[in-house]
Amino acid sequence: MEKNNTNYHEELNKKNIIHLRELLDTLPPFCSQYFRGIQEYTSSRTRIAYAYDLRVFFEYMHENNPVFNKMKIKNYPLEMLDQITRLDIEEYLEYCSYYIKDGKEYMNDERGKSRKLASLRSFYNYFFRNELIEKNPASLVPMPKLHQKEIVRLDADEVAILLDTVESGVNLTKQQLHYHEKTKIRDIALLTLLLGTGIRVSECVGIDLQDLDFKNNGVKVRRKGGYEAVIYFGEEVEIALLDYLEKRNHIIPVDGHENALFLSMQNKRISVRAVEKLVKKYSSLVTNLKKITPHKLRSTYGTSLYRETGDIYLVADVLGHKDVNTTRKHYAAIEDERRRKAANAVKLREP
Repeated sequence: MEKNNTNYHEELNKKNIIHLRELLDTLPPFCSQYFRGIQEYTSSRTRIAYAYDLRVFFEYMHENNPVFNKMKIKNYPLEMLDQITRLDIEEYLEYCSYYIKDGKEYMNDERGKSRKLASLRSFYNYFFRNELIEKNPASLVPMPKLHQKEIVRLDADEVAILLDTVESGVNLTKQQLHYHEKTKIRDIALLTLLLGTGIRVSECVGIDLQDLDFKNNGVKVRRKGGYEAVIYFGEEVEIALLDYLEKRNHIIPVDGHENALFLSMQNKRISVRAVEKLVKKYSSLVTNLKKITPHKLRSTYGTSLYRETGDIYLVADVLGHKDVNTTRKHYAAIEDERRRKAANAVKLREP
């Protein structure tokens, strides 16, 4: 349960640490050394993702390698890593394309396989650099070729229709309309904030009341990597937030959730999953062709900001990208569009 003296991000971090310990109980003992080694420069969420990937890898080796299936995964010694070949890892990545575990199907495209290989590379690099193993087969396996994904985003008219839909509740079912009356003002504020600032959904749900500054129209968020940043918002976001705060001030939150800005129907801090569901609910009424998620609202903001300013460094800064190349990669299509316009911008001779 969230305590008064800790914020959302600290509580989430605690839960992730406990979760990681549970995952480590299913892995070889030497894995603990690796996770201690990367603790200083990775988030708890990243370490959990790595732990899941390593578990899939060791389970695959246990089932498919005659050396590894002779003992339990928990008993694997570090020296066994030197017995794994480049071919083993290539076959493992092929397995990751499609497999069934506990009756559930799993599929990975090139991006999923890239992440799994990145987890293995980090794992092997740690032990190889510390001279605890002699070979590093993961470094020999090339990363899968990634095809550039088109940015899915809402067009300007779709953004307006989305917010109008949230206000009116048009096309919602009878049951949805019942809840809509209670959550409409909150939902407008939340979606307007996401669309008007481009913050991540995890940053949004973590906002506390004291993080808002209407004197400067800024909101303090905890970025990926744990650092704090102030994001500034415009008049539309300000109006939507002030409308919601009028209602929020009359709600008595559950103990431990007093500071949370956005509350659920249970008067607890709203969860990432709940925001994902409400975005899906409203956006499906606007467009059936685009699968809109909170991250796509972030892309919508980033695209609009880039079109208006043409400043990729500003977009990177506001979105919280540490590397401007990450931003450039996402908005490459718009850059190409701008470059094409440049072709006709300069006239050499008057016609």
